[in-house]
Amino acid sequence: MPLFPRLLGACALLLIVLAPAAAIAAPSMIYLVRHGEKAAEGKDPDLTPQGRQRAQNIAAMLGKAGIAHIFSTATNRTRQTAQPLAQANGLQVQIYDARTPQALVATVKALDGAVLVVGHSNTLPELVRLFGGQPGADIMDNEYDRVYQLIPGPSAAVTTVVLTSVPATGAAP
Repeated sequence: MPLFPRLLGACALLLIVLAPAAAIAAPSMIYLVRHGEKAAEGKDPDLTPQGRQRAQNIAAMLGKAGIAHIFSTATNRTRQTAQPLAQANGLQVQIYDARTPQALVATVKALDGAVLVVGHSNTLPELVRLFGGQPGADIMDNEYDRVYQLIPGPSAAVTTVVLTSVPATGAAP
């Protein structure tokens, strides 16, 4: 048998064997939240006491969601929002660059387990879209309570559920 048909057959067999494994590597659920309430002053402000309480509430809300990976931008407020859940689950907060959302999406889509992404009001809607979800109305400056739950389905379909972290703020989505 000539080499090319044997090589082609071997490649086809390899694809058949590896395709199911490639399909397994996908997040079971993706949660996206905006950082908690931030201090009004400073270039990179910390969370306010209310923002720290919201971070604790998000950790409690997602505590049994099986979060296996947590991503945050490098700002104090996003890392501080992610930290309570990371600490409770024994996870490291992985830093992503909000200026390259496609890179984050590619990274997350290659992971197993549930994922939390902490971002900003002006970046979360685009991330939701890139993951295949529906972001709804813009996130208002005074809105910190929107929690997106993206549920990956068959054929790359994504169901978007919008939850609320307590205490509620801002306009309803």
